[in-house]
Amino acid sequence: MVKLFSGSANPELSEEVAGILGIPLAKSEVVRFGNSEVKVSIKEKVKDATCVVIQPTSNPTDTNLMELFFFADALKRSGAKEIIAVIPYFGYARQNREHLPGESVSVNVVIRFIEAAGYDAVYTLTLHDEGTEGIFSVTFKNINAFKILGKEVYNYLTKEGEGRPKPDSAVIVSPDQGGVERAQVFAEHFFHTGNIDIAVIEKRRNLEKIHQSKALNLYGDVKDKVCIIVDDIITSGGTLIHAAELCLKKGAKRVIACIVHHDFSPTAPQVLSSEKNPIEKIFTANTIALKPEQRFPSLVEVSIAPLIAAELQKELSI
Repeated sequence: MVKLFSGSANPELSEEVAGILGIPLAKSEVVRFGNSEVKVSIKEKVKDATCVVIQPTSNPTDTNLMELFFFADALKRSGAKEIIAVIPYFGYARQNREHLPGESVSVNVVIRFIEAAGYDAVYTLTLHDEGTEGIFSVTFKNINAFKILGKEVYNYLTKEGEGRPKPDSAVIVSPDQGGVERAQVFAEHFFHTGNIDIAVIEKRRNLEKIHQSKALNLYGDVKDKVCIIVDDIITSGGTLIHAAELCLKKGAKRVIACIVHHDFSPTAPQVLSSEKNPIEKIFTANTIALKPEQRFPSLVEVSIAPLIAAELQKELSI
């Protein structure tokens, strides 16, 4: 028996997954007190059941993480046989190394908390660094969101009159050296071949100030081509816009972005919706719940519920 629970971070996504699987969301209650504490209660029998909790740990990250931990404890106390966390967006994933002396490696701590809370398996979507997988001691699955996003970008370009996108008419761009492997994965899904050249932007990040970096140079041929900038997370939007401007400066015909997680800072929607933004369309996934004020015309949100549902069907025989 499988029971599907939704945390409060993105209930619309949970409802969509439940609809695809053809099972109702199990009953639970999340109470937030005036002193900011949270309490999770399970409102139906789960004894000997496999329980799945869908909860992205996006902003407010700490609050959503505590709720995730408490779901595991409540389910364990209620007799659940197995507990699986589906974390569409994995908060703290970018804090995966000590950039400056004295810094915490926060993702390591979060993973230990998740395991200690009682989760037997963790599924996520396009984790920032695949190397983080090695930290987990429980079953871990990193689902590739580009399987769906790549199709959406492909269909968009085809409808826009570009015809069948080919390596000589479109180029995949990584906004930094660290994202080359991610861009290659996207390119293989997009062009259906592994023999693809990736354009790479040389970037300098300011380690003293958050969300600040500067595009210095671009390596690769983008002249007269459609540039598709591929990345896992967009926060402030500044880095993405600088990358697009550099592509156009080097002769690109058009610039489109495909970014999995829209982990927007307060000013990002305004920056990205500005008339000065040279990016034609930004394709992204619904791993994080968007507020109405965060939506803008060039943003195309694609649901990854089918990917989550397919993984659960495969692993749990739903």
